[in-house]
Amino acid sequence: MTTKSGQPPAGRPVPSGRLSRLSAFGRLAGGVAGGVVAEGARRLAAGERPRMGDLLLTPVNAARVADQLSHLRGAAMKLGQMISMDAGDILPPELTAILARLREGAHHMPPRQLDAVLAREWGTGWRARFAHFQAHPIAAASIGQVHRARTRDGRDLAIKVQYPGVRESIDADVDNVATLLRITGLLPRELDFAPLLIEAKRQLHEEADYRREGAMLERFGTLLAGDARFALPALVPELTTDHVLAMTFVQGVPIETLEDAPQEVRDRLVTSLIALVLRELFDWGLMQTDPNFANYRWQAETGRLVLLDFGAARPVPAETAHAYRALLLAGLSGDRDAVREAAVTTGFLGEAAVARHRPLVDRMIDVVLGELNRAGPFDFGDRAFVAALREQGMTMAADRATWHLPPIETLFVQRKISGTALLAARLKACVDVRTMIADALGREQRTAPGTVQPTH
Repeated sequence: MTTKSGQPPAGRPVPSGRLSRLSAFGRLAGGVAGGVVAEGARRLAAGERPRMGDLLLTPVNAARVADQLSHLRGAAMKLGQMISMDAGDILPPELTAILARLREGAHHMPPRQLDAVLAREWGTGWRARFAHFQAHPIAAASIGQVHRARTRDGRDLAIKVQYPGVRESIDADVDNVATLLRITGLLPRELDFAPLLIEAKRQLHEEADYRREGAMLERFGTLLAGDARFALPALVPELTTDHVLAMTFVQGVPIETLEDAPQEVRDRLVTSLIALVLRELFDWGLMQTDPNFANYRWQAETGRLVLLDFGAARPVPAETAHAYRALLLAGLSGDRDAVREAAVTTGFLGEAAVARHRPLVDRMIDVVLGELNRAGPFDFGDRAFVAALREQGMTMAADRATWHLPPIETLFVQRKISGTALLAARLKACVDVRTMIADALGREQRTAPGTVQPTH
């Protein structure tokens, strides 16, 4: 995230107490309400009769929400990031662009607050452990910020430091953000989102557990050992605590910089990424479910994809993998009726939506089948079909009585799949996805449950 002058934002203390965070949400709600009044007066003066949703979802209010969530960090910012990625094809473009600011980074802790956190974790003489510790972070995200450091024995490290109070504020932050989203109409009142909010809190608590993330980093390192397509940091256990995660530093450039790379480079990278998702889902039963672009880097000199941040890694239940397998097999068959039946059986689609909007559902299935079974590589850069799906989907969405919440585990897996497709579209990659899916499903049939296949 940068300021209007193009410079990184200055350090901004993280509100760590319950009352300070609650008051921040109160100021945010008041600011949004003030924005509604101002926008309503402007439109009425222009002779319009605005709806409340139009007054709430203005660029000014979206900017206000984005800035405050960035200031709060933690669960508040994380949920904003999820909305901006998962609803990118639904929200108005100007709002999507503003909320996308939450994916670019957060304000970092000022030096005094950082020093206090590290002194608490490592002791007051913590600087003596390092030949150099870079005070300004190389990355600042929702739960922590990352610093480069060099130990006295010459190891180059990446040190992730958790913001103070983040873990303790998760439950309240999720509830407060959910309230804000309901006020703006982004969370419909017709659906019971309580189970999803409970699961969101659970995952965020796991992401705030840096010892757990360190263990997941080591598990993925073992699973991908010997696979020349990927590079991962190595855990440094002696410097890792509940609130500090120490890893070796792995060089790489932001994945988005490949937008102008040769086509074959982009195609190869996305092919590797899709292959990883398929192995996570069908071979390992373990998936890193956060598709934030910042979790990927690129090494031009080695051609390897650098994988970062395993806080959102979670097991994939066998029934979830089987549901995707059934749906994908139906898709590969090209049978519209089989796809519709599998989508309802596995919970991807609600029965009410099919009963009330069968022609719309079938048209959407036909669009997907046409893209999936087209001969040759799939062109992720060609997004023409998305507009057709959005048009049908928005028509169905207008009928709130048919709204449906898929199984929670499916939502987390789908977030990874959708985010991977979004990155592939950003890079305009062309990949033979159909063949990759068919191979993965065939491999799953030959693999006993829980067996880890060798990487290649």
